[in-house]
Amino acid sequence: MKVKVKFFAAFREITKQKDATIEVPNGTTVGGLLDLLVDEHPRLAGVSKTSRFVVDQEFVDADTVLGEGSEVVFVPPVAGGQRFEITEDVVTVEDLISEVTDDTAGAVVTFIGVVRGNSQGKRVLYLEYEAYKEMAEKKLAEIGEEIREKWGLGRIAVRHRVGHLDVGETAVVVAIASPHRKEGFEACQYAIDRLKQVVPIWKKEVWEDGEVWVGWQE
Repeated sequence: MKVKVKFFAAFREITKQKDATIEVPNGTTVGGLLDLLVDEHPRLAGVSKTSRFVVDQEFVDADTVLGEGSEVVFVPPVAGGQRFEITEDVVTVEDLISEVTDDTAGAVVTFIGVVRGNSQGKRVLYLEYEAYKEMAEKKLAEIGEEIREKWGLGRIAVRHRVGHLDVGETAVVVAIASPHRKEGFEACQYAIDRLKQVVPIWKKEVWEDGEVWVGWQE
């Protein structure tokens, strides 16, 4: 079957096309189509990680199955400096600061959440974080849109680590660039508060004498 793809911004520059008709097997998903494009244009691998998917002018998930004649758009970050990611890799504040900083920023406000060594009077050995990754990243992006609407800020990065984390390791970093510090501080606090409210991430606290799951329900 054939699908139509429109390219914008970084996708257009890398593929050197505004649009294309591509023949794919029946049952191909939008994520599968992106994989084919990355194979053909390896430079897309970087920008594709922070892009969203649109099929027939509706935002969809990567596992959405395409149909004959579907119109597909891969939407790169709208204003740059946006990353909303769940990862098993080590999270560093320096990486996120570099992603959001530009010459319009008079302030870059960060929040760093680390694993503390005690909880409820018990010594914590380590934490285990688990997330519903697809929904979590979608919700983080929605928080970014809320911040854009409330404060007019578009250079935002949030990265949350999952898996086994020892005491002292970084679990989450929020970085927000803004022209002035006041709105930067307000937006950063809003981001971490909303993350705790609506993003499906759970953590297991493991103590010397037991363990318990806590997290999203907080």
